[in-house]
Amino acid sequence: LLCPCLLYGAYAFLPFDAPLLPTASARLVYTLRCAAFATFPIVLGMIVSGISRLCSSALEPFGELQREVEIHRTFISQSIQLFILYFFNMAVLVTYLPQELLKLIPLLTGLFAISRLIFWLSYAIGRSFRAFGFSMTFLPLLAMLLWNLYSMFILEPENLLA
Repeated sequence: LLCPCLLYGAYAFLPFDAPLLPTASARLVYTLRCAAFATFPIVLGMIVSGISRLCSSALEPFGELQREVEIHRTFISQSIQLFILYFFNMAVLVTYLPQELLKLIPLLTGLFAISRLIFWLSYAIGRSFRAFGFSMTFLPLLAMLLWNLYSMFILEPENLLA
């Protein structure tokens, strides 16, 4: 319930509008630029993982990893997988959204980045707390996927492969 409320509040109260994007290629470039910001948690995770690996007290660099190093490595791999799903869903979503709803693209990007950071923090605290951050990432992704499938098969089935 928190994700739709956050998105609606940001959509209604943040004072910015998406630029006029009449063509599909301009919309895809806009999505690509927004998606670059969603890589921030992944890059930050790689930096922290490298630092924790250097500061690790392990005698063998390719031996068993300590819990701190394993947390960062798991976060990075899961974030990359979710980012790929996120990006492809955003690329399809932007082709079906009307111009007045294109403000959702940077808002969804921000939600993705913030939810990944929340997941990372809660995963470091304990494995039982990570469900909140994961659900803030996965449920908007699932909603985008369902909207994309609805748009492709119900709203515009004649343009499915066009």
